[in-house]
Amino acid sequence: MEVNVASKQPSKGTRQQRRRYTAEQRAAVVRDARQLGVVGAAKQHGVPQSCVSRWASQARRGKQPRSRRPGSAPGQRPAARRVSVARRAARAAAAEPPQARAPEATGASTVAASRETGQAGRRRTARAYTPSQRALIVEYAAREGVTAASEKYGASRFTIYDWQRKVAKAAVGDGESPTGGPAQSEVEEQRDREILAEWHRHPGLGPSQIKNQLRRRGVKVSVHTTRRVMEEAGYRPPKVKREPHDERWESVRPNHCWHLDFVHRHINRANTFTLILIDDYSRFVVGHGVEEAERADLVLEVFEEAVRRHGRPEMVMHDKGSAFWSWRGISRFTALLTELGIDQIAAEYKEWNGKAEVFNANLHKELFDRQRFYDVAEMRRRLTAHLSWYNEARTHHALGGLLVPADRYYGRVEQVLARIEAGAGRDPAAGVELRDRCLELFKVTSRAGVPEVWLLGQKLLGGPVPGAGSMPATRPSSAS
Repeated sequence: MEVNVASKQPSKGTRQQRRRYTAEQRAAVVRDARQLGVVGAAKQHGVPQSCVSRWASQARRGKQPRSRRPGSAPGQRPAARRVSVARRAARAAAAEPPQARAPEATGASTVAASRETGQAGRRRTARAYTPSQRALIVEYAAREGVTAASEKYGASRFTIYDWQRKVAKAAVGDGESPTGGPAQSEVEEQRDREILAEWHRHPGLGPSQIKNQLRRRGVKVSVHTTRRVMEEAGYRPPKVKREPHDERWESVRPNHCWHLDFVHRHINRANTFTLILIDDYSRFVVGHGVEEAERADLVLEVFEEAVRRHGRPEMVMHDKGSAFWSWRGISRFTALLTELGIDQIAAEYKEWNGKAEVFNANLHKELFDRQRFYDVAEMRRRLTAHLSWYNEARTHHALGGLLVPADRYYGRVEQVLARIEAGAGRDPAAGVELRDRCLELFKVTSRAGVPEVWLLGQKLLGGPVPGAGSMPATRPSSAS
């Protein structure tokens, strides 16, 4: 008798029904498996080898196999079970968001590696998909099938089905597509708004400074684009004459050298002289004061307050103004520095005190030329707020373009750069308070076998400090 083998194969469009076995049939298969082995029992009874192995394992552990419920035909799932399975599938599809359980940007390799580490019994953690990753999974599911895409990328089949439905609706204009991001025009409009908002908050900053301010917050934009957007909004670059310089001198630690200088400005009809104290290493403003004339009393008061707040500097540098320097005898400021053991350097060239000169020019451009003051009291309040923003939030080109003076002065450069490179930016409210700063008050070192004792940056015991109290032989120029 000729048997038609092809007729036993299920057709491509029909679904093959799952065969079910009673407890007696499973027990018979397990008994034959003990004698004939798993492969022999599977061939004799026409049962898959995986089922025989599982039943034999359950029998060794003493677990009774579940039998078919009475009243249901073989190969047919009970009605109650069909309803419960359908309800669980509906709840899972409704509870799972479209962007859940997504692979990372590295693709399927990371997900496949985690699935092969034996964590099949653990519950998967929801992950966020990017639009490009969703599009990749949907395209793969269209070619290879939803099950294959789920196994390769780790996303559930219900999530992929939901994405496919949303993509089909978006194709006919019904809703948004999960595989599409914002349009290029929307991205450019948001970028332009960020640039103009930062420029309107600080109109004294130029394009490169605005670019650095945005980069510190995690927004990447080029200087050319920033300049173009600002010029379209009415920005006109100032005409500044810059003299080239190739020499630069900078301190090696905070409180190594402080610069002092006065800024002269008319507020209505009143003369004001603003004293600024800047740390050479970090460009941090350690103190300031406002008077109607250059007086030594203001210098002594502001300097003593800065020493109480930030510690004693090793040396100070200033011009030969009457409030700092005396051509006959010893000035009051020089006597104070001698009492504190601080070296005093009177700059013979303006380039020596260039950092203070550059700060004064920026202060005019960013504050005095942009704000109108009704009286000196208002100017003092605005000046205090501006200097606080300068120390904590204004990026500085001389510090690399991404750091603010407080980052370098308080020694948090590595932490801030790591946050910026990670894309997190830096929260201005998460700054380091003054009480959190660690100062090295006392140390003992050895140089060429000679012990040295230092207190507050001043040598108490040991040989002479090389280069102390004198500037380099070359004429240093100003540093921006």
